[in-house]
Amino acid sequence: MAPRAYWKGTLKLSLVSCPVALYPATTAAEKTRFHMINRETGNRLKQQMVDAKTGEIVESDQKGRGYELRRGKYVEIEPEELEAVQIESNHTIDIESFVPSEEIDQRYLNHPYYIAPEGKAAVDAFAVIRDAMKDQDRVALAKIVLTNREHIIAIEPLGKGLLGTTLRFPYELRDEDQFFDEIKSPKITRDMVELAGHILHTKAAHFDPSKFKDEYETALKALVKRKASGKRIELPVPEERPSNVVSLMDALKQSLKGRGGKKTAAKSHARRASGRQRAAKKAHRSTARQRKAG
Repeated sequence: MAPRAYWKGTLKLSLVSCPVALYPATTAAEKTRFHMINRETGNRLKQQMVDAKTGEIVESDQKGRGYELRRGKYVEIEPEELEAVQIESNHTIDIESFVPSEEIDQRYLNHPYYIAPEGKAAVDAFAVIRDAMKDQDRVALAKIVLTNREHIIAIEPLGKGLLGTTLRFPYELRDEDQFFDEIKSPKITRDMVELAGHILHTKAAHFDPSKFKDEYETALKALVKRKASGKRIELPVPEERPSNVVSLMDALKQSLKGRGGKKTAAKSHARRASGRQRAAKKAHRSTARQRKAG
């Protein structure tokens, strides 16, 4: 069963229109999440609003919204004043233009949604709009109102349906110059660039998200399962970081030969094994001393 629609309305291309539904294309339901609890009682904690100066708890009827004009000085905005500037949704995605997909800067991409026809009567018009977009190989740009805010949405064919991705506005992006301007331009030899190019060639692949493994999420689930079953959690021994400095050219050559990564991994594995052995011996000696003393 498909999840509940996030938004329902009409997709329009000039005089052609059809009812559609939007569904979030992503979910965080499977991620491991933690709650704040009271260590003494095991009960979950709840948050309360506190006045930053007086320290007193603020009740719900005392809460308001304010915009900070300058440090510590706010102008209060009433709920009805906010409602006056909110854009009323007409539940219509009105396609305004079509652009080449390669012209869309990926930094503008925000939240993805699946767009599907709503009802059997919408299928024909939906298919016409979708297939026309496939033929033209262009992305549609339209406006949509979500949660009382207007968004630009980029729409493109995806399988039997459409993929709509809300776009960020220019004011939401930081200018890259403030981060890149101070990057120096060192003199790199052609040999170094060619060696790096060879390494890239040996690692050439196709985009396959099925190979993405969230190892941290897997480790979290294992930790929770182990802790819930009452088993002891063994803390890892900090790894010793190598202090030797390898020249850039040597690093490139070793990487190309395939030795660098394997050696480093082998050394790292050996250090971890040695660390675990030392920790086990230390624990054994401690237990033996306790038994002897008892």
